[in-house]
Amino acid sequence: MRSWPGGKLLASLPEARHLLARYFTGPVVKILSRTQITPNSLTITGFLVSVGAAAAIAESLLLVGGLLVLFAGLFDLLDGPLARTKEQVTKFGAILDSSLDRLSEAAVLLGVLIYFVSADHSWGPALAFAALIGSFMVSYTRARAEGLGVDCEVGFFTRAERVVVLAAGLIIGQWLEKAIPVVLALLTALCLLTFVQRLVHVRRLTGKSPEA
Repeated sequence: MRSWPGGKLLASLPEARHLLARYFTGPVVKILSRTQITPNSLTITGFLVSVGAAAAIAESLLLVGGLLVLFAGLFDLLDGPLARTKEQVTKFGAILDSSLDRLSEAAVLLGVLIYFVSADHSWGPALAFAALIGSFMVSYTRARAEGLGVDCEVGFFTRAERVVVLAAGLIIGQWLEKAIPVVLALLTALCLLTFVQRLVHVRRLTGKSPEA
């Protein structure tokens, strides 16, 4: 049976992301590796910046919130490479990073939800909640698959894309309020597509093997 023409393109996306991330973060990581800054401190700082972004969004400071979301995403790009460069990769660090990533997304989308409630937007809060669920399912599917020993680093709409899209929507939303619901709807749809993509990927790798 012939494979789907776009399959190879989607399969190459994770590698392309890593190459792009290394290109932009490599020089910064080299500088940080010469300091006493630890990967975990970057992870925690990124989370705190996300909380600040959520507070700004809740106060209708959408431009500030969007820029802070991007700034927080930078810490997420740096903590892993710094851990590898300084040989400080630990299981606790991996769990801390993953957990605070989820909390960061939840905080930002909670800020969006509060913004919509304050603006008396009829269906904005539901969109924010849907985006949160979609985002969590993308991450959960990978975590669950890898917990079963199945590599699941696939998907065309991962955390990096979610951060950029949401930040762009918030920044544009400072001047065009309707942009935010549109971006949230798009984010939700792409998250659900990625969730399905990962399920199909795991199904293809595991076949009809019996459950453990």
